[in-house]
Amino acid sequence: METPDSIGDYAVIGDGRSTALVGRDGSIDWLCWPRGDSPSLFGALLDPGAGRWRISPTDSYRAERHYLQDTNVLETRFETTAGTLVLTDLMPVAEEDEKHRFLVPEREILRLVRCERGEVELELVFDPRPGYGLAPRRVRPAGALGVRVETAATLLGLRTDLPLVIEPAGVVRGRVRLRAGDVAHASLTIATEEPCVWPPLGEWSRACLDRTVAWWRRWVSQLRYDGPRREAVVRSALALKLMVYAPSGAVVAAPTTSLPERIGGSLNWDYRFCWLRDASLTVRALFGIGYPDEAHAFVAWLLHATRLTQPELRVLYDVHGNKPPAERVLERWAGYRESRPVRVGNAAKEQRQLDVYGEVIDAVTHFVKEGGMLDRATEGLLSDLGEYVCRHWNEPDEGIWEPRSGRVDHTHSRVLCWAALDRLVQLHEQGHLNRAPAEMFRENREAIRRQVEERAWNAELGSYVSALGGDDVDANLLLLAWYGFEDPQSARMCGTYRRIRERLGAGNGLLYRYRTGESPGEGAFGVCGFWAAEYLAMGGGTTHEAGELFERLCDYANDVGLFAEEIDPPTGAALGNFPQAFTHVGLISAALTLAKRLAGEAPIERGVPPKPEQAGVQESLV
Repeated sequence: METPDSIGDYAVIGDGRSTALVGRDGSIDWLCWPRGDSPSLFGALLDPGAGRWRISPTDSYRAERHYLQDTNVLETRFETTAGTLVLTDLMPVAEEDEKHRFLVPEREILRLVRCERGEVELELVFDPRPGYGLAPRRVRPAGALGVRVETAATLLGLRTDLPLVIEPAGVVRGRVRLRAGDVAHASLTIATEEPCVWPPLGEWSRACLDRTVAWWRRWVSQLRYDGPRREAVVRSALALKLMVYAPSGAVVAAPTTSLPERIGGSLNWDYRFCWLRDASLTVRALFGIGYPDEAHAFVAWLLHATRLTQPELRVLYDVHGNKPPAERVLERWAGYRESRPVRVGNAAKEQRQLDVYGEVIDAVTHFVKEGGMLDRATEGLLSDLGEYVCRHWNEPDEGIWEPRSGRVDHTHSRVLCWAALDRLVQLHEQGHLNRAPAEMFRENREAIRRQVEERAWNAELGSYVSALGGDDVDANLLLLAWYGFEDPQSARMCGTYRRIRERLGAGNGLLYRYRTGESPGEGAFGVCGFWAAEYLAMGGGTTHEAGELFERLCDYANDVGLFAEEIDPPTGAALGNFPQAFTHVGLISAALTLAKRLAGEAPIERGVPPKPEQAGVQESLV
């Protein structure tokens, strides 16, 4: 049997509100309901006693899996000596008018099994452990409706055409022997705020599958990209779409918590929240391949989320724009492969990360470049953010990697403050930001440039360095070219790239993000490799060098095209939270830049078009 023994042995399904991780053995080992940052219902990914829902053959098998083309519907094929079973897993999605035509559950996971060959005995094991395994539950038979699980706040309903038995400990089991042509169905629903709906099975289930497949394929049909590794770009877009919380437009960094960056270590963090940095880059990537609605929704969410702290931006928010809960440790949980502690909540919410101002403003600028219009509220917010940057850019911060060892004068943060003011000046000059103090922005932009060029350049190393006056390098220095601070072909940028490769290279194109006393045992950082490929595609190398590196990095995806946060250089195994938006964003961005270079276009266009003459009422972002 092929039970998961690696983070990369999982696949993800979702519906724009929550996600579930499914192992090669047909076990859902991670599910937070009713939304992605809710307490877990199934947590076996991080502790064997924290709940799971497995459907698989009782005999030994070999498992293969794939997503149905252009969807987030997962299909796992179990091959046994006696026959073949195919398990289809999905979280149903549908158009809004379809939801009004049908009575649908608040949330649902639908699992369909068909026997394609021979005769195979199938087993279902359902062991819900709500509230991180701490909440009281009551598992009861519901007659013809199946099994109901009651907690203080929710009602779960398991429906299936398998005969079920509830064991004294509350674990539900079922077995059935399927022959070629037979189909079995299982549906799990949750009710919190809405009435409980127990959907029928059979034809209804198959129709639900068809509607979900059609929905995903309509979404993918909007994708504009025809360059290298299109299939990887499509899969990355589909993965990123699962990170978007549809009701609000927020984008989470990953759907999991505490998957280790170092096996057996303590670098285990909760990523089920919206980091403004990650979200801004995600939206920009989706915008670049043809999805303006996601950009529009994010800017609207941003205005809402920052309403209480403007012009100061928090590092991260929950999906409704609120402050996330305090970080705490699940003391009883064993952790993934004994990697403790298991954390929920993230203390990084109290940090200062000045780079977020640059990423947010750059994302909004990109929105304008693609034809979006700024309403009065957004203009005011951008101007206020710029003034905040002018007051605070010369201060230390924790920076992009969120160390818990104190604040430093990070070069990357300075450059992103420069980028924030540079984009605001561009917007003002082209008539999109008329009431901004543009001269203040220009003066501070030039002051930042002078400081970085003088204090972040180490002549002895022939490279920019990670902190002012330091002698360490960081892969994020590759972004100096991406944001336009340095030309990719300048002597300084070429020297920085060479030094990064020399000091941070992990073999076969991979890069560590940095090498310090805090980093031993970490994997190579996925997005950093794609930053390098994009730097080469921007002009720092030849198209051949860029394309070859991009191809090598794409091959580190797991069998269904997903990336975690990090990659273990010796084995290629996934490390860290999974799937990770940041890595997939890096892939899409590198692909877009490489495709433009191959087509003879300017890889990065930073100019902002003039504001068009008003012809009627401008579209509002809120």
